[in-house]
Amino acid sequence: MKGTDIFERTIHTYLVQRAASDELFAEKYANPQKSIDDCVTYILNTVQKSGCNGFADDEIYSMAVHYYDEDNIEVGKPMNAHVVVNHVVELTEEEKEQARKDAIQKVQDEAYRKMTHPVKKTKRVVVNPQPSLFDF
Repeated sequence: MKGTDIFERTIHTYLVQRAASDELFAEKYANPQKSIDDCVTYILNTVQKSGCNGFADDEIYSMAVHYYDEDNIEVGKPMNAHVVVNHVVELTEEEKEQARKDAIQKVQDEAYRKMTHPVKKTKRVVVNPQPSLFDF
């Protein structure tokens, strides 16, 4: 899963929780003209315009809420960005099983590669040997 997908899921989870606890925000969040994809695009464009590389969670969440609060807001152009999320991401059982299978396959491939391509020993070459008394 890409960082942007995890970022989108994190923002979406926050907004759903916020809408469940705040009735006024729930009305804004239910706006059919707004989408989580546009919200993420708005956040990424706002972050890019700021020139900063790191933000607190509350700053990003406030940008998401601002997107839903404003009726006429310029989202900006979609961009290809790498987003790092510093939250623990809960994986579904299917994702855990797939990660386990991928890890097992990686170990098996590594073991097979070591068995089929043995490490070649190279001769040790001394570049500047010190002459001995017997060389004279």
